[in-house]
Amino acid sequence: MSVLARWCHRHRLVTVLLWLGLLVGLGAVSGAVGTKYSDSMAMPATESSRAMDLLKEQMPAAAGDTDTVVWHTATGTVNDPAVKDRMTAALDAVAHSPSVASVSGPYTERGAHQVSADGTTAYAQVTFTGDAHAVPKADVEHVIDLAEQARTGGLDVQLGGQAVQNTETEMGGLSEVIGVVAALVVMTLVFRSAWAAALPILTAVAGVGTGVIGTGLLSHGMSIASVAPTLGVLVGLGVGIDYALFIVNRHRKGLTAGLSVEDASAKALNTSGRAVLFAGLTVVIALLGMLILGMGFLNGMAVSAALTVALTVLAAVTLLPALLGLLGLRVLSRAQRRRLAEQGPGEEHTTGFWPRWAARVQARPTGRALVALLLMLAVSLPVLSLRLGSSDAGNNPRSTTSRQAYDLLAEGFGPGFNGPLLLVAEAPDAADKAALTELVAELKGLDGVAQVTAAPMQDGQRIGTVQVVPTTSPQSAQTSELITELRERTVPAAEAGTGLQVHVGATATAADFADVLISKLPLFIGIIVGLGCLLMMVAFRSLLVPLIGVAMNLLTMGVAFGAIVAVFQWGWGSEALGVGAAGPVEAFAPVMIIAILFGLSMDYQVFLISRMHEEWTHTRDNHRAVRVGHGETGQVITAAAVIMACVFAAFLFAGQRMIAEFGLGLALAVLLDVLVLRTVLVPALMHRFGAANWWLPGWLDRLLPHVSVEGEPDPAPVREPELADARR
Repeated sequence: MSVLARWCHRHRLVTVLLWLGLLVGLGAVSGAVGTKYSDSMAMPATESSRAMDLLKEQMPAAAGDTDTVVWHTATGTVNDPAVKDRMTAALDAVAHSPSVASVSGPYTERGAHQVSADGTTAYAQVTFTGDAHAVPKADVEHVIDLAEQARTGGLDVQLGGQAVQNTETEMGGLSEVIGVVAALVVMTLVFRSAWAAALPILTAVAGVGTGVIGTGLLSHGMSIASVAPTLGVLVGLGVGIDYALFIVNRHRKGLTAGLSVEDASAKALNTSGRAVLFAGLTVVIALLGMLILGMGFLNGMAVSAALTVALTVLAAVTLLPALLGLLGLRVLSRAQRRRLAEQGPGEEHTTGFWPRWAARVQARPTGRALVALLLMLAVSLPVLSLRLGSSDAGNNPRSTTSRQAYDLLAEGFGPGFNGPLLLVAEAPDAADKAALTELVAELKGLDGVAQVTAAPMQDGQRIGTVQVVPTTSPQSAQTSELITELRERTVPAAEAGTGLQVHVGATATAADFADVLISKLPLFIGIIVGLGCLLMMVAFRSLLVPLIGVAMNLLTMGVAFGAIVAVFQWGWGSEALGVGAAGPVEAFAPVMIIAILFGLSMDYQVFLISRMHEEWTHTRDNHRAVRVGHGETGQVITAAAVIMACVFAAFLFAGQRMIAEFGLGLALAVLLDVLVLRTVLVPALMHRFGAANWWLPGWLDRLLPHVSVEGEPDPAPVREPELADARR
């Protein structure tokens, strides 16, 4: 690592220009080819995916995304001539728009059911030629403009559906700026130097920028969700700033000890830089662990986030040494430079709160450990009621047209209209068609069903569709129960003894997605926990330290999900955050959050334990090793956690429910992970376990490779010209 640091220092201008060229080059290519994101959550070998495959194969016109135009009149009814003429003209214009396959309105005999019982609300269904993410955004916006032209003072016109919602989603923006500014303030307070505070920001932005642009280019070769860049920014900024912070902190210590800029940089990279590489590796492994789930929707997000983290690590170990070389002694505060000039070099010993706190934890480890454990368990309690699913337009900001359309439909037709179930039936002969007719009749009398509409089947047609409107909203537990009822009892009974095959799709896709994820979650957790333990054993030659780390990581995950359940599922403050009413937690959130948090928690464990292990190697005194490591790293890992929490928390107010879930869960979990676990519970436990912390069976020690996380110091003579610079 020191060789790399010296090369980047000596060729600092070239290194900076190479990074600048990489950013500009990738940006130019991205501008030329664009992006090709896909948000399909279809799962292979599930009933809902089979239903959609049948539609695409046999009825391609019906397989496209279906959105809704809703209108409500404050006076009279929607059948009044003025309203009818105005909306008929608007719907006719929509029907002849690009990417629109068909429009089904209420002003026909078959569409009479599309008018509410009181006659004040009506809707039309607009079916596009492709799924929501395949339809060009400009075409959807054109449809929105045409429909909204019919709006008057007494006639409210709104639009809903996935394609419409996609036009309302803006990735990036103010959240990133808020997070970066908050991080800059914290680092300025820690370093007392604006230059030192700016370096981690510049390094992280370079890594995240290349990662996000690279993600857009990767979207042409694999399925990557449109939310992936935002998640990449969220994770990349947090880890990128923290990684650079650790290296800059170690570099500054080297300078105050009298090392030259080049030697201080080499020592920082050979010590903290190794820890950064190791920590980054754990995050990347945890993220790529999602590939074992075999789910295209998550694979793309895993690769995107892992790429961004890897590039932030690369920036920290290459670009950062170059920038440190350009700044020279200006990375120190004015007071430090003045002290260095007047008093000469000297080791800076950590003083103040953290060494005193480390001594207090050593004095009474058991009591403090119990308090810390009880606090973490209390915050984690809501996780016991975790319910996975998919939010809907009811969770969108009230100002959006999709939310207003949702509310109009719920008020006029009932909440189930916002998430009808689509039954796709294979009925090859007359007997099967008769069985389907009987099923439709039975569905109309089923509890939890508000309305059933079967599309007439023409002669020779093998595939039929039945729309079932629940009495409850798409995200409610009752709707999930209705899906189970249909699949496990009602539909099988209708199929018995016939060739009829019925598949429940549409709204059921989210339920299938959640079921598949839950079934694979234990395997995923087992693999990343096992790999994490193995890496910790290799790094610290210990059995107990990795087990402590894993236990702490599980507590951190509990805190994240406890907070998410309380706010988003129970609704404690969700409206204030602009993410709508209470609802289920996004189905893919657990996997992503577990992967991210496991990596981040291991980061703090690595930085804390590596200093303890370094002291243990020198003294073989466990109490001293734990106390010194705790006292010397407490300030920097706390500052790092506060910075990361600020970055994550900034995404709470992005106006997107799923991003807000990540922001809240990660921010609170990271903060409590450091303030409660790493600076209280972990050192307290290690004081109690004594020398057993560092025990590893001989046979396992011989089997495992030897890797040093904290490299040996790389001392070098002080260069007088650079000391003279401090006097200026």
